[in-house]
Amino acid sequence: MSASPWIREVTEATFEQEVLEKSREKPVIVDFWAAWCGPCRALAPLLEKLVDERKGEVLLAKVDVEENQQLAQDFRIESIPAVKAIRNGQVVLEFLGMLPEAHLRKFLDQVCPSEADKLADAAAKLEAGKPAEAEQLYRQALELDRNHETSQVGLARVLIDQGQKSEATEVLDRVIPHGALATEVDRLRGLLSLGASTRDLGYEKLLRRKVEEEPNNPEVCYEFGCLLAAQAKYAESLEYLLRAAANDKELARTKVKETMVKIFQVIGARSDLADEYRDKLQKLLY
Repeated sequence: MSASPWIREVTEATFEQEVLEKSREKPVIVDFWAAWCGPCRALAPLLEKLVDERKGEVLLAKVDVEENQQLAQDFRIESIPAVKAIRNGQVVLEFLGMLPEAHLRKFLDQVCPSEADKLADAAAKLEAGKPAEAEQLYRQALELDRNHETSQVGLARVLIDQGQKSEATEVLDRVIPHGALATEVDRLRGLLSLGASTRDLGYEKLLRRKVEEEPNNPEVCYEFGCLLAAQAKYAESLEYLLRAAANDKELARTKVKETMVKIFQVIGARSDLADEYRDKLQKLLY
């Protein structure tokens, strides 16, 4: 076993902790190998040396396919050496066989965090307590890489939190997200849309009084539900939207459904609350 703190022998029992969990903090290179494999023995010292050079920027997990056949099967390993780079629990890059040192360095360069990545990571940690500082770091990251998706989405998020919705919309319009970021972009667009839909609906006290006076008025219930959604009072909002739907099927099929879908994007399309009100709306409609 290597004495390096950044290199581990990994088994089926330790894979989740040593690879999947750690990959959420930094990239993990997984080297699938076997003792009888000549190219594996040639690749290993070179790969270990290059990982050590990164001083913890990337980790190396070595998996003996003979002793961990289920892992080899899970990753569909048919030829070795097989090297896979994992970030956030997902394979993001891979290669088969022996590569020269220059190609290995390029592989690690693609996997390891860029300066923009590092700035975005630092910004994410500041969002809750120091949004203005987070905004500045996201902007610095985008100066280095104007198409850095994590920074675009992060910047939009802090702009929304600070009420700068117009610029947030412009930022999101430039994003073509992939994977997990796509879900976050949908959530942020839902927030922006919900805020915009209540721009001219009046104040909460006025609408609350109107809905108390006319509890079965679908338009009033709809408007009040939209206002509550813009205030992030999602459970109460959905209840009033459902009341509007129950009293006006045409409104239910159009504006109520559209608004509910936006709320589902914000709270999580498969969350318990979304599932509950999706089912209730479907029963009303069908």
